[in-house]
Amino acid sequence: MTEREHGVETKLWHGQAHMPEVKRAERLIVRGEGAYVWDAAGHRVFDFPASLWYCNVGHGRTEIATAVATQMNRIAAYSNFQEYATPPAVELAERLAAVAPMAGARVFFTNGGSDAVELAAKLVRAYWRILGRPEKTVLVSREHCYHGLHGFGTSIAGMQQNREGYGALLPDVVRVPHDDLTTLERLLVGPEGARVAAVFCEPIIGTGGLINPAPGYLESLKGLCRTHDVLLVVDEVVTGFGRTGRMFASERFHIEPDILLFAKGVTSGYMPLGGALISGRVAEPFWADGSPHIFRHGLTYQGHAAACAAAHANLDILEREGLVARAVELESVLADALAPLRADPWVVEVRMGKGLLAGVVLPSPELAADVVDRCWQRGVLTRRIGAGDTLHLSPPLVADEHELRWACGVIGLALESARRASRRARQQQARRR
Repeated sequence: MTEREHGVETKLWHGQAHMPEVKRAERLIVRGEGAYVWDAAGHRVFDFPASLWYCNVGHGRTEIATAVATQMNRIAAYSNFQEYATPPAVELAERLAAVAPMAGARVFFTNGGSDAVELAAKLVRAYWRILGRPEKTVLVSREHCYHGLHGFGTSIAGMQQNREGYGALLPDVVRVPHDDLTTLERLLVGPEGARVAAVFCEPIIGTGGLINPAPGYLESLKGLCRTHDVLLVVDEVVTGFGRTGRMFASERFHIEPDILLFAKGVTSGYMPLGGALISGRVAEPFWADGSPHIFRHGLTYQGHAAACAAAHANLDILEREGLVARAVELESVLADALAPLRADPWVVEVRMGKGLLAGVVLPSPELAADVVDRCWQRGVLTRRIGAGDTLHLSPPLVADEHELRWACGVIGLALESARRASRRARQQQARRR
């Protein structure tokens, strides 16, 4: 089914959705090509968020579909438990380890980003227990950071709305301001400091509102973690695989994580896949010859052969078409295209990340929702992030200069249209009085 009669109530429970609004107002996306997708009525829209940040190489890449089908005709998947593996998983681990921004990297695959957060939270605690420091269980995160919606991810989330209503969450979790190293240092030198196992950090905060780190923050954070013997877990689920103009944002900010989490752009969303790049330091207690230790964690579909085949084809495209470098080239284009919005009376702030990442902050969630709808009508798909007041802009890396300038212009037109509608509403109210 590709079309739905208007007003028919869906049976699909949408993620992060207010279902009384959504249940009769689904937008069915039926096709994609390049930086565009089409709905069931044939309406073409520019995919400014690249779905949920992930479609780096663009839609409709038949070579990825072919790679998946070819692998499925051999063997679709097989367990990676104990000694078993498939060639695509082994080869992808080698490929990712070779570009990892840390020494001696090992790769643990998951089904997605939220799974990767769970993996890391368990691994850092297991690591310190093996090293004879079982008291190091406290996980530190930063306000506004996302970190998925599984058990550990919900517990450490810096977005309060994702934590509310579930009762008691996991203990030994501390949140600190996203831009304040002093508070973190005070924690680490205080009585609880010896119990801190790891700091979880998005290099650029994504879903929390597209918030950049202060200059030097991440470099200082890494130094602080080293000084106090704390692991640094860098969540690059959003920023990995070219999004910031480097394979990983850690390279752009000159930091070396102990664990790096990835998903989304590793396959550009063509198949579900995530994982962690784990430094040699953290892997060593589990990998050293003679070690008795087993990390008792795993997922049925980790290292899924067809998903890994999709990742190989996706990485081939990134390399062949120079899309990582393209993100740097288009960074200034996107900034220039958004510059006129800084003068718009209804724009609170334009936030430019690295590469192709940006957010446009509006005065209220209600206005942002209205602008999202007006953009859709004009051929641009965007969505709300942060407190619901920020437009999400992270286009596929295949978008061109003209498309970026046009799409940013559509946001300006949508804002002007919303102002005109607001003026008309006020005039009508005045006449009724």
